[in-house]
Amino acid sequence: MLLSVENLRVSYDRIRALHNISFSIDEGEIVCIIGANGAGKSTTLRAVSRLVPVEAGTKMTFMGKDLLEYPADKVVSKLGISHVPEGRRLFGNLTIMENLKLACFARNDRDEIQEDLKRIFMIFPRLEERKAQKAGTLSGGEQQMLAIGRAFMSGRKIMLLDEPSMGLAPLLMLSVFDALKELNQEGTTILLVEQNARMALQFAQRGYVLESGNLVLEGSSKELVDNPEVKNAYLGG
Repeated sequence: MLLSVENLRVSYDRIRALHNISFSIDEGEIVCIIGANGAGKSTTLRAVSRLVPVEAGTKMTFMGKDLLEYPADKVVSKLGISHVPEGRRLFGNLTIMENLKLACFARNDRDEIQEDLKRIFMIFPRLEERKAQKAGTLSGGEQQMLAIGRAFMSGRKIMLLDEPSMGLAPLLMLSVFDALKELNQEGTTILLVEQNARMALQFAQRGYVLESGNLVLEGSSKELVDNPEVKNAYLGG
């Protein structure tokens, strides 16, 4: 088991956002979490990344290590958990290359860094073409490519992706998901949260459904696609 989460509870100002949710991911998997706006999807990723405090009784382990013992910066540098947040959160006044280099702040394997950089430019050639361009001037699709590239450069034993399809035209969205599948085939485990449930279930092998901070369904992607409740609520009947 790569990632195990048990009884995850998170509150904001006494309002419970997540109610005792539990899930797990094996190495090499692509797993999605789907649900409506406000269901708790982003909070789940932020909890795994240690960006929000969790309540007593929560247990989270990664590669057998207690995640609760690691602050957010060490989750990336020591454990290799990278996070592509909703809205990308790039350094808009820095170039593509500067954003990618900053992601390597905790790495000292120079040869592997260069190889990873070459790999990102192979997967996203548009980034290489524009590597001296400031991130804030890129299109939405280019910014998403850069956000994924930055996560890849930071260590990426597992990549947490928050709404990667948001704001993308259909062709660009397919291109981004194809690239993610390629990264997964090369060894990166992926946990994805998406409002585009149809795309998420086409992409992932397994999925979980969140409603109002509660885990209500789980199963293979096929099982969820065929589930009448999921069809009616998230797939347009």
